[in-house]
Amino acid sequence: MAILVTGGAGYIGSHMVLALTDAKEQVVVLDNLSTGFEWAIAPQAKLVRGDIGDEELVERVIRENRIDAIVHFAGSIVVPDSVSDPLGYYNNNTVKSRALMAAAVKARVKHFIFSSTAAVYGNPETMPVFESARPAPISPYGTSKLMTEMMLHDSHVAYGLNYVALRYFNVAGADPKGRSGQSTPRATHLIKVACQTALGQRASMDVFGTDYPTPDGTCLRDYIHVSDLISAHMDALAHLRRGGDSGIFNCGYGKGYSVLEVIAAVEKAFGGPVNHKLVPRRAGDPAGIVAGADRVREILGWKPQYADLDLIVRSALDWEKHLMRRNAA
Repeated sequence: MAILVTGGAGYIGSHMVLALTDAKEQVVVLDNLSTGFEWAIAPQAKLVRGDIGDEELVERVIRENRIDAIVHFAGSIVVPDSVSDPLGYYNNNTVKSRALMAAAVKARVKHFIFSSTAAVYGNPETMPVFESARPAPISPYGTSKLMTEMMLHDSHVAYGLNYVALRYFNVAGADPKGRSGQSTPRATHLIKVACQTALGQRASMDVFGTDYPTPDGTCLRDYIHVSDLISAHMDALAHLRRGGDSGIFNCGYGKGYSVLEVIAAVEKAFGGPVNHKLVPRRAGDPAGIVAGADRVREILGWKPQYADLDLIVRSALDWEKHLMRRNAA
């Protein structure tokens, strides 16, 4: 039996493939390489180049490789882009996920793990925000992910597709062994942008909004190291394999940092300034969001190992230096 990883050539997906192959699992990656990198895929994994929206292709891949679990990362993730192109996001994140689920149901896949997001909460009324909070997304990105969660729930009830949806908070950092990291040149992730700016790859960076109801006026976020996030996926897979209930879990540390605090952490790691300018708010951004993450620990047995902002920033900065050397070679 094998595991299908959609979007396995991307940032988070490539880390999942590494963890699975490290655990001696058989892995098949389905990726159209529109934003991912073939070199980021662990060599032990099999790559099928294609689109998750191609239901016939997905069903064939599942049957030919005896797939019994799917870990679904493929999709679009830039909140402001979802505001300007909502139909594109609903197609890529929701419609194509529906096709993936349909193929999984037809081929009798047992387990499905979904890459969801804290964006489903919108501007939460209280922090930390727990899974019991009413979803109220304020961007098409968040709505597109929530709709996929709803389809998973309904597919579980109707067809017996067992699933775990992991609601990510802000993912950052890189593989501690230096094998993968956030590699998209113009990515919008705050820590990556700040590291690129420190290293001179960007002349400056923007801080979107300084009038939020937060201690320093900038957005507050819960940052989680990518390796800890992947360990939650591995725990979710083990949970489903031992017959655990389907459900939704937050993935974060329960502590928030502002944009300016993140910039200060990058300056500390780099040993120099990060040029930035203050600009108006960006559409679709909540003021602050911090995870209530007790459930993932209690039910999945998740034990984070990298819950430290300085450590996350150092690993991200080291990866950016690695990319600079790789691109210069």
